[in-house]
Amino acid sequence: MNYYLQNSIGEQHPYIHAPIQPDVHIIVVIPCYNETVLVSALSSLKNCKKPIGNVEVITVVNSSESDLKAVKETNTKMLQKAMNWSNENFLGWLTFYFIDVNNLPGKDAGVGLARKIGMDEAVYRFESIKKDGIIACFDADSICQNNYLVELEKHFENNLKSPACSIHFEHPLQGSEFSEENYRAIEAYELHLRVYKNALKFCGFPFAFHTIGSSMAVKSKAYQKQGGMNKRKAGEDFYFLQKMMTLGNYTELNSTTVYPSPRISNRVPFGTGRAMQNYLSGEQKNYTTYAIQSFLDLKKLVENLETLYLKEIDLPEPVLAYLKTISFNENLQKIRQNSTSVTHFKQLFFNWFNAFKVLKFVHFARDNYYPEVSVFEAASELLSYLKFPLTKSKELILIFRVIDANS
Repeated sequence: MNYYLQNSIGEQHPYIHAPIQPDVHIIVVIPCYNETVLVSALSSLKNCKKPIGNVEVITVVNSSESDLKAVKETNTKMLQKAMNWSNENFLGWLTFYFIDVNNLPGKDAGVGLARKIGMDEAVYRFESIKKDGIIACFDADSICQNNYLVELEKHFENNLKSPACSIHFEHPLQGSEFSEENYRAIEAYELHLRVYKNALKFCGFPFAFHTIGSSMAVKSKAYQKQGGMNKRKAGEDFYFLQKMMTLGNYTELNSTTVYPSPRISNRVPFGTGRAMQNYLSGEQKNYTTYAIQSFLDLKKLVENLETLYLKEIDLPEPVLAYLKTISFNENLQKIRQNSTSVTHFKQLFFNWFNAFKVLKFVHFARDNYYPEVSVFEAASELLSYLKFPLTKSKELILIFRVIDANS
C-alpha cells in the first residue's frame, strides 16, 4: 500500500469488494443526499458514448447520524430504485456501484465527506490495478452531454501533465420543471460566476478557473499528492481545486458540457442551491455581484509584480488596506528572500496570494469601498474592458458562455 492509502483512507475502505477491471480509465463519483432524481443522472452517464477504456460510477448515498428519519427513508428508497435501475441497464463497459453510509458523524457529514469517501474508494480501486486513472466528480441532480466520457478521457490523453481540470457547465435557463423566476435567478447566478472568473482572468490572476463540484476531474496520483478531498460541508470544491491548481498545468475541458440543476437548496450555507433560495426569497432580489472596480484595483497589483520583486509599488487604497490585514510586508520579504528569479517570485507570490485571499480581498473591497452592483451591469462593464460590443442583458449569459467555452 502507498502512503495515501496507509495514512489518509479510513479502515472501512474498500467498500466495494468486486475487483476492478484492468481496462477501467475513468471512475465517476456522485454524492447523493436526500435525492429523488439520481436515476436521471445515472441515465445521462449511461447514454454517453463509449470511451476507449471502461468506466465505473460510484454513488455515495449518505446522511448524518443526526438526520431526520424522513431523510434516511428517502435515501433508502432512492438507493433501492437506483440499484434496480442499474440491474436493468447493465452495460459491459459501464458498471454502477453504490456505497450506503447513512450514519456519518454529525461534525463531518456533508458533501465534502461524501465526495471524499467516493474519491478515496476510486483511489483504492485504481491502485489495485496500479493505474493513474481519472476521477470525475458529478452530482446526483446533474446531467451531461453524451460525449462527456469520451472527451474526459481524450482531454487527459492530450494533456499528459495536467493534474486536474474544470469542465464546462451550463445551467438550464428554460423549461417546465421550474418557474420562470427560478430560471431568471439561475441565469443571474451563473452570470455572477462567469463574471467573477473572467474578471480574475482580466486581472492576470493565474488561477482564474471555475470551481464547480459537479464539473471537475482529477488524476488519481495528483489527488493523493495533494492530500485528497476535504470534509467541508460547503465550498469543498473551491478549496480542493485550489490545491490542484498549485501543482501547475491545470486545464479546462470545454469540448463537453455538464448541466447542473438550478433548484433551491438549504443544505449548505453557500453555493448554487443557497443562492437560488436567497434570490427567490427576496434576500438578494436585485441579483447583485461584486463591482468591477475591485478587479481593476487588483489588476494594478498583479500587472506590477515584476517591479514589486525589486521595490515597493504604488497601489490603490483598497488594496493597501486589505494587504495590511494579511501581514503583506512580512510575507513579501520572505517571498523575495526565497525567490531565485522574477518567474520564481511570481510563482511563490501566487502560492501565497491564492484564490482564497483574492476572494477575501473582493469581499473586503465590497464591504468597505465598492458596494455590490447589478450583475447585468457588472457583466456589461467587464465586456467593455474585454473589447466586446455592448449587448442586451438577456444575451450576456450567452456571450460569457462562449467566452468560457473558447478560453
